[in-house]
Amino acid sequence: MLSAESAALVRATLPAVAGALDEITARFYATMFQDRPELLDGMFNRGNQASGAQRRALAGSIAGFAGALLENPDARPDALLSRIAHKHAAVGVTDDQYTIVHKYLFGAMAEVLGDAVTPEVAAAWDEVYWLMAGALISREALLYQDAGVRPGGSRRPWTVVERRTETPDVVSFLLRPADGEPAPRARAGQYVSVRVRMADGVHQLRQYSLSSDPGGRLRRITVKRVAGDAAGPDGEVSTLLHDQVREGDELMLSAPFGDVFLDDPIDATSPLVLVSAGIGCTPMTGILAHLAALGSIRPVLVLHADRSPAEHALRAETHDLVGQLPGARAVLWYEHPGAEEPEAHTGLMNLSDTELPDHATVFLCGPLPFMREARRQLLGAGVSARHIRYEVFGPDLWLPDTVA
Repeated sequence: MLSAESAALVRATLPAVAGALDEITARFYATMFQDRPELLDGMFNRGNQASGAQRRALAGSIAGFAGALLENPDARPDALLSRIAHKHAAVGVTDDQYTIVHKYLFGAMAEVLGDAVTPEVAAAWDEVYWLMAGALISREALLYQDAGVRPGGSRRPWTVVERRTETPDVVSFLLRPADGEPAPRARAGQYVSVRVRMADGVHQLRQYSLSSDPGGRLRRITVKRVAGDAAGPDGEVSTLLHDQVREGDELMLSAPFGDVFLDDPIDATSPLVLVSAGIGCTPMTGILAHLAALGSIRPVLVLHADRSPAEHALRAETHDLVGQLPGARAVLWYEHPGAEEPEAHTGLMNLSDTELPDHATVFLCGPLPFMREARRQLLGAGVSARHIRYEVFGPDLWLPDTVA
């Protein structure tokens, strides 16, 4: 609970702090990495640092948390905290690192805002920070405990038993535990962190959704090669996985995490709508595979958009899984249609002519502009915001906007 005194100061200074957060977080990361370069080895994503996505996500989460506290001082924004805690657990954040972040974040705030950061203002924002940090530390401890790993996580070696090319820029890796121990528990829709050593000796982590049924001994990830553009460089990890990893090689994987998953008792009958575009199909395929393994009869509507059938990763598998589920059907959109999918729609996803089931739970994944538009259409069709669950690949720049 935020004290009344601090709430008044945070409310008065939030516009100034929020307006400067991009500069504050940029200075924060630059100073912290200068003093603590080891944090870039296996913890922070260099690509997201280069593009600025990580600092924008941090700025948005701080402003979103502060705004939520001001709106309701007696409650914490659980959706925001849950999303961040799962991301932190996947990369192995520990409670001592919050002290490090506090030091450099508040140092950057004082440098950027200068005399505006009086001792009273600093104390008020300090209260906000530790309310958020304390809540995350507690949640992350529970996540580590639930996953059966020590705080900070533990990564296990997994052997690649099959490498399969899905499209020219997408590859799947089927994996089994290299140590012979049982696979950790996973839920359909969750992701794992993959840790690799780059050519310069620095380790990097990336999260990849489990794209097959997570209930068995084997696990699969499906990786799209990330091509660089004006906003950032080529994906370091995806390029390495595509170019270097073959059958028989080992990858270091975390336990599964992610707060967007299918909680599916065998007797569940409520409808599901799986909405995706591009490589966002991967968690949806994992959900479909899990439903097929359960012999589920629940209604499932699969909605997917892509550039063309040839670029639609896991397309044949999706059709096969839909065929195994008596209550499932698929509707597809392609910008460049082909003869392989004669019933598909042409162009971008448009839900105006699609009948959505009542009281459905919606899972949403794909590029951020697509998800924004799809969510707008879903809300316009009468779907409740609380029934729309989404996954973002990379820093979640959308989260503060959806908490409300």
